Amino acid sequence: MSGTWISLVDALVNFYVLLIVIYVFSSWIVMDPWHPARRFLGSLVEPVLDPLRRYIPPVGGLDLTPLVAILLIQLAGQLLKALLAAGL
Repeated sequence: MSGTWISLVDALVNFYVLLIVIYVFSSWIVMDPWHPARRFLGSLVEPVLDPLRRYIPPVGGLDLTPLVAILLIQLAGQLLKALLAAGL
């Protein structure tokens, strides 16, 4: 049974990381910030990125918060999968 939960956590982590990557790429291309797809992605991703931006300043004009968010989400996913595998 825990294998199903582990697979679910893995899928959710991968999906959210994909959303962050798409959001970042959409900011690099010329896309209207008010486009419905961009606003929808923003509503899913910005709640995670905004708190990190308070602590991580841009480096040379480059926003590294998506990278940090991906690393933290991957770490949390690995921790959760380890706990589920241990039966906790």
